[in-house]
Order: sequence, then C-alpha cells, then structure tokens
Amino acid sequence: MNEQTLAIHAGYEKDAMGTMAVPLYMTTAYEFRDTEHAANLFALKELGNIYTRLMNPTTDVFEKRFAALEGGVAAIGTASGMAAIFYAIANVAEAGDNIIVAKQVYGGTTTLTGHTIKRFGIETRYFDVRNPSEIENLVDDRTKIILFESITNPSIDVADFDAIVAIANKHNILTCVDNTVATPILCKPFEYGVDITVHSASKYTTGQGLAIGGVIVERHNLVEKIKGNARYAHFNEPDESYHGLIYSELPLPLFTLRVRLALLRDLGAAPSPFNSWLYIQGIETLPLRMKQHSSSALAIAEFLEAHPKVAKVNYPGLKSDVNYELGQKYFKGGHSGLLSFEVEDKETAQKIADSTDIFSLVVNIGDSKSIITHPASTTHQQLSAQELIDAGVPGGLVRLSVGIEDTQDLIDDLTKALG
Repeated sequence: MNEQTLAIHAGYEKDAMGTMAVPLYMTTAYEFRDTEHAANLFALKELGNIYTRLMNPTTDVFEKRFAALEGGVAAIGTASGMAAIFYAIANVAEAGDNIIVAKQVYGGTTTLTGHTIKRFGIETRYFDVRNPSEIENLVDDRTKIILFESITNPSIDVADFDAIVAIANKHNILTCVDNTVATPILCKPFEYGVDITVHSASKYTTGQGLAIGGVIVERHNLVEKIKGNARYAHFNEPDESYHGLIYSELPLPLFTLRVRLALLRDLGAAPSPFNSWLYIQGIETLPLRMKQHSSSALAIAEFLEAHPKVAKVNYPGLKSDVNYELGQKYFKGGHSGLLSFEVEDKETAQKIADSTDIFSLVVNIGDSKSIITHPASTTHQQLSAQELIDAGVPGGLVRLSVGIEDTQDLIDDLTKALG
C-alpha cells in the first residue's frame, strides 16, 4: 500500500464490533485467562497485553501505523519526544561510553546530551552536520551511537545521510535520526541506511498541538548489525533481569523490544492511550497536511528572500539555499513547514515576533496553526554564546512553523510585522 492508504489503515484489524475508528482502550491492566497464560506472557512464550506501561491495544495500532509509514519493522511509543531520544541513547550506552551528536540539533537535545547525560557517565562528542567528516576523528571503541536530525531545528540544515552512514557503518556504529521535522511523509531515513529514527509525536504527527509524546522506530534486519557486535555486548549476552534472555537471538525486532522490556519497564515514560489515539487521528491526515505545510512554507520563504529587511532565509526548498541539493536528494514531495530567517539583530527579531497576528508566539512546531519563535530567547536560551553559534542560532534568527492557513494571509501577516 502507498503511504496515504497506510496512514488510514495500517496496524488496525477491526474487532468483532466492526468499529471503523480505532477504539480507545483506557485501561491500566488486563485480565489473564489463567496463571499459565500470565506466566507465558511474562516469559515471552506468548505475545499479548500485560500492563499499559509496557503495551496497550490503542498504542499498538499507533506504533504499527507509524512503523509502516517510516518503512521500519517496529516502533515503540514514549511519553515525549525527549523520552524517545533518551531511550535511544540509554538503550545502547552506559557509563564510560560516548555518543556522537550533531551540533545543530533541537535545544532540548543539546542540553540532554551536553549536560544531563554526563551525570550518567556518558560523554558526548559533537560534530558539525555541515561537515560530517569530523565524525571520523571522534570515534573510538566506546562509541555507541551517532545522533543527528534530518532537518535541523532551527538552523534548517539537511543532513548528508550517505556521508554519515558510511562512517558509522565503517566502524559498525548505530545511527539515529530525529526525523520529526521531515516526518515519514517527506523523508524516509531507512532508505539511506539509517538504523533508528526518533520523533516527537507532539509535532506534525498529532498536527494540532494536542498531546505530548514520542516514538522510536527500528529498521528491518537491524539484528544483522548488532548480533556479535562487541559494541553492543548487552544485546548478545544474557539479560539477568529477564531470566537470561538474549535479545539478538529472538525472532523479534530487538532494539525496540529492549526499550519495552527494560526501559519502559524500569523508567516508565510510556504514552497515555488517549494520546496514542490522538496521534492515530493525526496520522490519517498527515500526508495531506505535509503537502500544504511544504507548499506554504516555500511560498513564504520566497517572499522573505525578496524582502529588504531579511538578511538570510534558511529553507532547503529555495534554489539559493546551501542545502538545496541535499534537500532534492533526500526529500520527496516537499521540505516541511519549518523555516528560519535572519534580520539585523536580536531586538529586531524580537520585535517581529511580537508583531504578528496570525502567527502565534509559541515554542512548538508542526501545528496546523502557524507559529513564530525567537529561539535565542526561548528554546535555545540555556545555551552559551558559543553553543548558540555552533547550533546556528544567532540573536537575529526568527523561526517559523508554517501552518495550513491561507498562504496569502500568512504573507500579509509577516509583511505587517516586518514593517
């Protein structure tokens, strides 16, 4: 099936009632047939529902549908996008290990990997996503994962998947891409050799700013890279917390399975079934919305590029953009609704952000409603002056998340704000 059909039907088999809409299963726990059934579920001899911290029928449909759209073998929902990123790291790294992360990532990812993760004894090494060859000198035998974004937020750079994956595969290291901004509709990282993707489902997936959540997706045949790989010994050795289970020997997707059985079990950042149900509603219209987001964003980028008060526009759909060729290579059907532009200074940027009517001053992205943000004073405020430069977030940068309102109305709103 093609993606617009998958978005509506994947992962759901109608129940005995024949319900067209995916049911919302608001339950904490599930009754077992008998003690043997319960024991078999806990021992993985049978697959089924045990407790909603681990799985839920509504969340199961969300996970299957999202995995189908991304082209992955399995997915696992989390309570937030940041939980998804943390779990992707914690699933492979431990004290004494290091991870390699692009400098140009969401501010929360920068603080997680640059500060919080240190307290777990994990070192973060940074590379410039515009110069992936830097990765080569950062790798050692304790490197566990390379993390980057398909479209960076808010510098709007496009990652060179081929270059990054080539270095990672040379050293047998897992790659993880935050594909939130592009969504599975516009970019499919697994087609370019990426191993794992993470998303904030709070953004384009729900599409209306209704719920906080995240998701991790695993590519097909990832076991081939992990099995026997000394970097990931804990996947190849008995897990004493689960009766000696060896993940790499199971006929199941092993990365997401370990997140479920170890991290969700012990840390508990699981999605609410109601939030999963909201994501399912959003996914049904995701292919249509991404077309409109992308179309309007390109028109607005072209308008801003021609405006005398705008020094620079960052949007890979523009032929003048430094990322245009990579955008054409890795994206199909558009370049999402996120763009940024630079004006003279911080004060001018803040004045613009304070002067719009349709664009709301909000620190979210991916909403059906258009959003304007001044990253240096909000999402990236906690970064040092050098970290702001490294992240591509000067004081004069304004970020736009273009919604699905009338395009001309949005251009008129920005015309007034620019003065």
